[in-house]
Amino acid sequence: MDGAGRLTRSLLRSLRPQADLKAAAIGAVVLLREWIEDKREEARAAAKDKAKAKVRAAVEREPPPRLVALVERYLPRRVGLGMTVLLLIGSCGFGIVKGGHLQDFVTAVSDARNALANSAGFRITSVVINGRKQLTQDEILAIGGVSGRSSLLFLDAEAVRDKLKANPWIADATVLKLYPGQLMIELTERKAFALWQEAGRLSVIADDGAVLEPYVSRRFLSLPLVVGKGAETQARDFLALLARYPQVNSVTKAAIYVGERRWNLRLKDGLDIRLPEQDIGNALAMLSKLDKEDRLFSRDIVAVDMRLPDRLVVQLSEDAAKAREEPFKDKKKKKAGDSA
Repeated sequence: MDGAGRLTRSLLRSLRPQADLKAAAIGAVVLLREWIEDKREEARAAAKDKAKAKVRAAVEREPPPRLVALVERYLPRRVGLGMTVLLLIGSCGFGIVKGGHLQDFVTAVSDARNALANSAGFRITSVVINGRKQLTQDEILAIGGVSGRSSLLFLDAEAVRDKLKANPWIADATVLKLYPGQLMIELTERKAFALWQEAGRLSVIADDGAVLEPYVSRRFLSLPLVVGKGAETQARDFLALLARYPQVNSVTKAAIYVGERRWNLRLKDGLDIRLPEQDIGNALAMLSKLDKEDRLFSRDIVAVDMRLPDRLVVQLSEDAAKAREEPFKDKKKKKAGDSA
């Protein structure tokens, strides 16, 4: 056993120098690799420093333009970001307008904000309209632009009033918002005054000449009729004067404005009365007197011309003219026979 142990120790002593040599070789290789890596890192750092130095030198050699320097100095930070956002918003707006979607976009935004206000408790729950006679409540709300989606919070009372006043039937309007959900509208409506015929069109007009609507309803059939260009603005004064003479007014079918300077009357039986340009009241008084005393309007005539200040010219109908000429023809025949 002792011999074997000695043999083993002798072998270990002989192998130890070889192991130490191998470890030393491995350590040298590792150190060499680390040295190479360090050199590479130093080279890279030197290259970066050199590039930065070149850029710094270039910047120092070429100062920025004065305008750029002023902008960089005085403009707030992040102004570039703000300008970019504005540019994007402007581009979107231009696209909406160019594509013809502006009204749709405005409507969508308005509906969205009204929906939020309605959900917050500002929905229009009641509408009170005073002074309404000719227009229905739905028509008034439609004219004012008030719909079921409208909210009281975002309703522009002044805009609603302007829209209402633009309607010819409405002379004046007051719009009040009573929070949280009541809308009150006070109206002053125009009254239908007369029917006006011009260029073949028949319209309902107010006493100030405003055209209220085309004549489509028989409820206006009893209104007086005026005809001709300019008659709508002159009708109030003339019809007021005509009303002073009920003898003439009661049989008048239409008042015709001629040449925008004088009036003719067309009676219900077709008789034409040609009034003078001046002293219309005196002419109407004379007509009324002639009808009371001589039943002028019942005679077989087709026209009475009162334009001349010193005379009244009456035009007979064809039958009346023939009947009047017969006696003169008989007299001529008798005279001719006597001379023979």
